[in-house]
Amino acid sequence: MDDFLRQLYQDRTSDLHTLGVMMIESKDSKDAITDYFDVVLLVIVSENKPLWETKHYTYDGYKVAMHLVHTEQLNIWLINSSNRRVFDWVMNGKVLFDRNEFVKEFREQMFDFPMEERKLRIGVEFAKLIRRFTDGKALFHEGHYLDSYNQILHALHNLARLSVIEHGFYPEVTVWQQVKQIEPEIHKLYSELVTGEESIEKKLDLLLIANEFELTSKTRLGSAHLLDLMASKDEPWSIEELKTSMEVSEYSLDLTILLEFLVQKGYVDIIRMKTRGNSIYHRYYQVGDSLS
Repeated sequence: MDDFLRQLYQDRTSDLHTLGVMMIESKDSKDAITDYFDVVLLVIVSENKPLWETKHYTYDGYKVAMHLVHTEQLNIWLINSSNRRVFDWVMNGKVLFDRNEFVKEFREQMFDFPMEERKLRIGVEFAKLIRRFTDGKALFHEGHYLDSYNQILHALHNLARLSVIEHGFYPEVTVWQQVKQIEPEIHKLYSELVTGEESIEKKLDLLLIANEFELTSKTRLGSAHLLDLMASKDEPWSIEELKTSMEVSEYSLDLTILLEFLVQKGYVDIIRMKTRGNSIYHRYYQVGDSLS
């Protein structure tokens, strides 16, 4: 088996674009961290395209998956928590090849979790949290309780990940175990939603109130990345300028609803700019006077 794996990745190590190779072995047949493959080979590369390529192999009854992942894609997954298996792969995988200690330094950076990266990830989770909570609240008032339940459950996951990041950790696959130790009150909200004996309508009614409180208490923290960006220039921002900014590209889909929430809370002010139309104005945004 070792000889077979070596054949798969050996050619990659001679390519200067290959920065690291890691091996993740399945613990047992029920271990989904490897997608039920016996072994996963994670090859981190710096070449431009494709950002992610997957190859499947079989050898003597063993199933092996090779993932060739560009560093840009790897960072996107980590920022968005959109592929949390990768966190486990990077942190716990056996290093087979490490060019100029790239993997070692990458792991150290993940352990350190730099403040700027943490701020961005909090912004991403907070924007998702606002979207899910707002949709869940609207669905609740329309009487669509099961759909509301689904949105609020996702909102609690975003709140949990935000809390873990706030404390300087990466959200792992077992995020609720992390939250139980870090912020047990948030874990209690989740537990009440999932295991509570009240009717779904009653549970949602109570959780919407609790979530509203949590949102308010996390607003300054969750919006810090966006507000700092907006404060970086004196002129107001158009929605297009903010949306196309590379710094907020990770949560541009939820940017509009996040801005509206911050306007309602007084964190962002609206600036009107004249257009050619009669009594029609462009809507621009700047950090609220109370924060500047």
